[in-house]
Amino acid sequence: METSTQVLKKYFGYDSFREGQQKIIDSILGGSDTFAVMPTGAGKSICYQVPAMLFPGITIVISPLISLMKDQVDSLESIGIPASFINSSLSNMEVQNRIEKAYRGDYKLLYVAPERLEAGSFIELTRSLSISFIAIDEAHCVSQWGHDFRPGYRNIPGFIESIKSNPVVGAFTATATENVRNDVINLLKLKTPKVFVTGFNRENLTFSVIRDENKTDFLLKYINNNREKSGIIYAATRKEVDNLHSILNKKGFSAGKYHAGMNEQDRIENQEDFIYDNKHIIIATNAFGMGIDKSNVRYVIHYNMPKNIESYYQEAGRAGRDGEASECILLFSAQDVIIQKFLIEQTLLNPDRKNNEYKKLQNMVDYCHTDRCLRQYILQYFGEENVPDNCGNCSSCNNDTDLTDVTQEAKMVFSCILRMKQRFGIVLVGEVLKGSKNKKVLELGLNSISTYGLLKTYNLKQIKDLINVFVAENYLSLTEGEFPVVRLTQKGVSVLKSEEKVFQRITKQKLKVKDDNGLFEILRSLRKEIAEKEKVPPYIVFADSAINEMCKYLPKDEEQLSKIKGVGEIKLKKYGKVFIDAIKEYTGSSSISVPAVTDEPEEVKSHIETYNMLKEGISLEQISKERKLKMLTIQDHIIRCAAEGYKVDWSMFIKPEHEEIILNAVNEVGSSKLKPIKEALPPQIDYMEIKSVICKYKL
Repeated sequence: METSTQVLKKYFGYDSFREGQQKIIDSILGGSDTFAVMPTGAGKSICYQVPAMLFPGITIVISPLISLMKDQVDSLESIGIPASFINSSLSNMEVQNRIEKAYRGDYKLLYVAPERLEAGSFIELTRSLSISFIAIDEAHCVSQWGHDFRPGYRNIPGFIESIKSNPVVGAFTATATENVRNDVINLLKLKTPKVFVTGFNRENLTFSVIRDENKTDFLLKYINNNREKSGIIYAATRKEVDNLHSILNKKGFSAGKYHAGMNEQDRIENQEDFIYDNKHIIIATNAFGMGIDKSNVRYVIHYNMPKNIESYYQEAGRAGRDGEASECILLFSAQDVIIQKFLIEQTLLNPDRKNNEYKKLQNMVDYCHTDRCLRQYILQYFGEENVPDNCGNCSSCNNDTDLTDVTQEAKMVFSCILRMKQRFGIVLVGEVLKGSKNKKVLELGLNSISTYGLLKTYNLKQIKDLINVFVAENYLSLTEGEFPVVRLTQKGVSVLKSEEKVFQRITKQKLKVKDDNGLFEILRSLRKEIAEKEKVPPYIVFADSAINEMCKYLPKDEEQLSKIKGVGEIKLKKYGKVFIDAIKEYTGSSSISVPAVTDEPEEVKSHIETYNMLKEGISLEQISKERKLKMLTIQDHIIRCAAEGYKVDWSMFIKPEHEEIILNAVNEVGSSKLKPIKEALPPQIDYMEIKSVICKYKL
């Protein structure tokens, strides 16, 4: 019998599992009900697809969207795994036909929607099947405290109980707080489940919050600089989607749109144009995307702030599912908060759920105003502990930062809130501090308190932004509800007592250097041609990550191509020759020289050994001495590990004052040779520092 690792290599083309996958798969194959929380792009689907190939019977995958089922089935069939789906797009005869095929053993996986489980006729049909495993995708949908509550998920426990073979049950989700996790386990009636939370971090994603800029101008400039990249733009309302779609198409961009107000056929056509790379951009409400498996989305821009962190992280997480560097940008304005409050009021009747949504909305507002590491904020929200203060890959950490002492301003704000008896919201507090003479301020007599007009040199927006920062950093708190009241926390009291100072970060953006991607574009065009002939999305042929590895290692034959991650046996036979020929043609007409990928077991072992010693706190000098290797070799080991995806703390090798100087030099002379860069820099900057910057920014 094959092992899980052999199945992974044979069908998916990977030599080893990602973090957490092996333990989850072992738990399932060991017969335990299993609950796995893994971030979008971390490989949840492999955690049920690999066991499906090893269990004797069929695996039922309960999945929320028709488009997700089709994507996954297409992807599985392309690598030789027999799968099918049953949903509302099929006639009763087609449903019965697919059940019969499943009974004959023609499929290893069968995807169904949760609503299908309401039909007694469907349950009766499944009684004939030998079901070994049930996988529940997007399992958070069962909880009304989750962000995508779906009543149909409440049918799942009854369906499981109706199956006589007592199958193993696996539940999977990307975004769930501890309360939601407990709710999922109870509602799905998982039996003494093994729970795995692999961590929510997506290291390949850059997170940015953009405030106080013209959103449309920013969007047009960004898209113009990233014309050949696939991206999703989320907006809060259908009207906003239509408006942006019109603007972008008038400017000559190839963009589709997607929202619930469109007819079904138009939605399907726009979605497929995006998935098949016929259009690089899709503008959508949150009706788009849950479970969309498109792996080469390079950016997700939220034109409006979403309603909660869970929604934001799931939507932003649709970028970079292939592990390649991608951007998640949130464009914030105060109007976004008003829109989301309106939507909560319009769509929810249950008072408890309303208050819960208002609380989540405030967490989202705090994210938009915090000057701390954005990644840290998200990870701590989901309950992760010991998260570093600086991720080096968000708009807070990537920027040059000056800390400004705003203790005096903070004391003015906090004193004003106390003198207003902690009974009012941010806007009114701001107007009092500004010295406004509007009707409400005068009627309430707030113009007579001692803090009236203390910040009259600021405009009202600046004051409100400052208060929001204090809320985000827990100096102030807001009550729940549509009209939250701002109150002082114990941390804020400490500031008033002069026991603590308050600082605000003032940032400026660092320089970015563009990549040269000539071969990538050639291979991407080839992928598109093949995809069109086979009528599948291009990423099903090869993911961007596989094409990037081909560009890096330039495989010359099938043996070398088989070592590229994502190239399994089936894809090697189907596409190997044409991709190798394209690479040979490119390298034959180019001066590029990159070593081809090889097994190199001794060297691999050696450079990872160096990396492990560094992680233990041993200096490069000591590693060089202990291993009796030249310092240059040890340095190159670290650079190689970083290039292979191992996490490296670049602050150990790059001095902050040198980083931008090196980037400027690379921008001027290029990154193909190190000597010209070294000659353009001050003598105290060594080759290791140069190589580290080049590797950090993937230049």
